[in-house]
Amino acid sequence: MGWLRPLDNPGDGITIRRIARARRMTLRVSRLDGCVTLTMPLSTTDRAARAFLDDHAEWIFNARQKTAPATPLRVGTDLPVEGTVRRIEQGHGRQARIFDQRIEMPTPRALTSTLRHLARDRALPRIDHYSARVGRTVTGVSFRDTRSRWGSCTSQGKLMLSWRLILAPPEIFDYVIAHEVAHLVEMNHSRAFWSVVETLRPDYRASKNWLKTDGPGLHRYRFD
Repeated sequence: MGWLRPLDNPGDGITIRRIARARRMTLRVSRLDGCVTLTMPLSTTDRAARAFLDDHAEWIFNARQKTAPATPLRVGTDLPVEGTVRRIEQGHGRQARIFDQRIEMPTPRALTSTLRHLARDRALPRIDHYSARVGRTVTGVSFRDTRSRWGSCTSQGKLMLSWRLILAPPEIFDYVIAHEVAHLVEMNHSRAFWSVVETLRPDYRASKNWLKTDGPGLHRYRFD
């Protein structure tokens, strides 16, 4: 593979993390975009790290082959919104418009903004619904384009959701909302937590499995 660049900036989608508590070098390849993360102890030399990457070059290549190919958004691209595939057409003005079978997109940025607003419009009533059912208060909601998780919940009651969930079928988005609201009751993934999730969404297992198998595909679309 030949890692000739400075290790602090190796390029080729490689991220270097020097962690004091790390005991050995480990590799992680994101299923979402194929980016590679090399985690290593502070004492590891650049020479040893490069050798480690070279030794695992074939493994990295094979792992990257399993990631979803990137799909830039342009006229003619098919994009799912709320689980329904729609064809992108050239739009005008400042805002994108979403119809039953098509999307009018002035620019990818305009479409990103429209999808963020739609995600918020869909999510907020469901957050209110589920938080009322568990008797907890949500203190804030944010929408981001996260790569490693679909949502999160803090002990202060703040929720974060990936706006890309608006691309998935509605029941998938709804499951993630229920999942994060359940963390207001149990800040863990214990049996007690999953019991809360099941109370909110008895059919949650199907949505959970969908995210494992089809969720990574939501990240293939590039909005830049």
